[in-house]
Amino acid sequence: MYMNFQRKLPIPQEVKQEFPLSEAMAAVKAERDRQIREVFEGKSDKFLLIIGPCSADHKEPVLEYTSRLRRLDEQVSDKLILIPRIYTNKPRTTGQGYKGMLHQPDPESKPDMYKGIVAIRDLHLAALRDYGFSCADEMLYPENYRYLSDLLSYVAVGARSVENQQHRLTASGISAPVGMKNPTGGDLSVMINSIVAAQSSHTFIYRGWEVTTGGNPYAHAILRGYIDYAGRSTSNYHYEDLLRVDGLYEHASLAYPSVIVDTNHNNSGKQYLEQVRIAKDIVHSRNQNPTIKRLVKGLMIESYLEDGAQKADEHVFGKSITDPCLGWEKTEKLILDIAEKL
Repeated sequence: MYMNFQRKLPIPQEVKQEFPLSEAMAAVKAERDRQIREVFEGKSDKFLLIIGPCSADHKEPVLEYTSRLRRLDEQVSDKLILIPRIYTNKPRTTGQGYKGMLHQPDPESKPDMYKGIVAIRDLHLAALRDYGFSCADEMLYPENYRYLSDLLSYVAVGARSVENQQHRLTASGISAPVGMKNPTGGDLSVMINSIVAAQSSHTFIYRGWEVTTGGNPYAHAILRGYIDYAGRSTSNYHYEDLLRVDGLYEHASLAYPSVIVDTNHNNSGKQYLEQVRIAKDIVHSRNQNPTIKRLVKGLMIESYLEDGAQKADEHVFGKSITDPCLGWEKTEKLILDIAEKL
């Protein structure tokens, strides 16, 4: 086996000291954390929208998108809590392709992990400092979570990671809500088991330390569809699917039974324009059934400035270089429609 150790990287504490939160920023985040927790606790009727690009590829368009969300937030904040998706780690099924800003702060340059660490912290800091948004990111690498732990108000564990022991144990020590996606094969028992693990206390090795966690009561399910035995995309956001998940929650006796529905990926068959229809369908299901209304706390939507996707070397400002996304015009209309129909 060949592994070339390039350089020793700074530990998260050192990076946080070099790029700190101000007291004012920490206060904004604490208030947003409280509001989001109250949604999961059932104390608030607000609906969560975890929304933004498939992957954060460049700082400028991501912050332009965030600034537009801030202006829109003023119109819908009585109904919705907007949580920008600033996903700086990108899982790749085969390990090939763009792995996100952590690896490549410049998608057309070679990987540079130190610059990546600085870039992702700088981006999340800017969203909080300049626009008042503490954001969501995917915990692709559990050992890297601490670089952003003081900035994130929502964390997702992906479909390829949800069976991994280290992801589950690390989630048990996170104070923010952690969404556990159903695996790509669709087995909901795997997802439920991951929530049980994340809500439980554990002792394990983390970043060279023996740590003990108290369990995360805000760990919850994300439904994102799956691939069936024949390789076909299959959705799991429908009325009957949601009631089934509620039954699984009841059997498992978990705290704060909650679901976030991912409107893209296999729920849409990766047809990004279908996200509009799917989002409205889920809101309709909530309005028809009090159990579903209690269970479904929000949606995850892939959206950017421009419709669709492009190659990294095409340079269309605000157009995804990974999965296709809804453009801003459609996004704005959808957010306003959701707020009106809740």
